[in-house]
Amino acid sequence: IDEDAIVLCAMTSAKLTERLRAESGETWTAVVEHPFTDALARGDIDEDAMRYYLIQDHRFVDAFVVLLASMVAAAPTLKDRIPGCQFLGLVTGKENTYFERSLDALGVTNEQRLVENTPNDPATTGFQNLMRSAAKSGSYTQMLAVLVVAEWSYLSWGDRVKNQRNPQKPFWCMEWIDLHCGEYFESVIAYLRGLLDTAGETMTAEEEGKCRAIFLEAVQLEKAFFDAAWAKRKL
Repeated sequence: IDEDAIVLCAMTSAKLTERLRAESGETWTAVVEHPFTDALARGDIDEDAMRYYLIQDHRFVDAFVVLLASMVAAAPTLKDRIPGCQFLGLVTGKENTYFERSLDALGVTNEQRLVENTPNDPATTGFQNLMRSAAKSGSYTQMLAVLVVAEWSYLSWGDRVKNQRNPQKPFWCMEWIDLHCGEYFESVIAYLRGLLDTAGETMTAEEEGKCRAIFLEAVQLEKAFFDAAWAKRKL
């Protein structure tokens, strides 16, 4: 039996999102198992690292909202749009409020939040550009590729560490984990993956190639973003 042929056959029959995740390989694993996420669960993450992470991550919200709204507009039916609209409400409500409360609790001033005083990390700029370019492309599948990475990778690490979290530790650790695990967030990822997998059934080879490139770039940026924040901790 040709084992390579068996693997190739399994990959060919797998859903598009499964194939893309498999292709991202060790980089995906590095995101999901990043030491930053373990420190979050323990509640002992260095505050300088957390401040940097939150300042930078909060800058994604606007580009993310544009991307998600653009995908919703491009979705083929109302049924396909409704879960995305509902998720928009969470991102602009509960999640954005989490950022504001956490930045205040960590003593981050409005001046420190400004790009002039805390410049964008290269990974932040890279992700902002990727989100906005995907939104401007008008390509439903390319928008979904970025969204799937951003949310599925976070569900994956959130699900991994959720049983380790200590509710007695700072809310800005525990609530960030809570936002990225659980039944509702799982439904969001199932929704986004389902849309991309359905589109993948009729996707041209050229479009699949573009989705693959964007997916893999997004995974690289997720790892670079965690690495950058982790590097800010006091050693």
